Amino acid sequence: MPTTQDFKRGVVIQLDAAPCMILEVTTQSPSARGGNTLVKTKYRNLLTGQVLEKTFKSGDRVDDADFERRKGQFLYAQDDGGVFMDMENYEQYEVGAEIFEPIKGFLLDGSEVQLGVFEGRVIMADPPMTVELVVVETPPVIKNATATAQTKEALLETGLRIQVPGYLESGEKVKIDTRECRFVSRA
Repeated sequence: MPTTQDFKRGVVIQLDAAPCMILEVTTQSPSARGGNTLVKTKYRNLLTGQVLEKTFKSGDRVDDADFERRKGQFLYAQDDGGVFMDMENYEQYEVGAEIFEPIKGFLLDGSEVQLGVFEGRVIMADPPMTVELVVVETPPVIKNATATAQTKEALLETGLRIQVPGYLESGEKVKIDTRECRFVSRA
């Protein structure tokens, strides 16, 4: 059973029978003698997506979540969701739109993802921090149009639309930050 001393960003604990990922941890020391140190947390309920806050006394114990991170692979999109495969046991998981929609623009068939499995079902899927995708369509380069850096919209091979620097052309491969959905560099 983890205690409040084990709390760090990204740790998954069980609160109210649901897996919760800790987003922030702050420690508050008491001003009076004999007072308990308080550990304030901000966490996300992984089943509902709600972000909540809770304060614990230092040393409090919490339940360990039946949550595993597994290496997975995106196989294909279907209807309103996607199908992923566990890379260790080759088990396939179907996920709904609530998990698939936010990440589908970063996934090609065969892309590796980090799967979060709770009680035998996938409750989250994270793409790598950066992905390399090909620009399919973008307006032509305008030479000497401005003295400042200009950006333009580009359509990528997955259907994702992002802002890219003005010098990029169709057919080029770019590196995309999946956390902020932004251009990083040419690949």
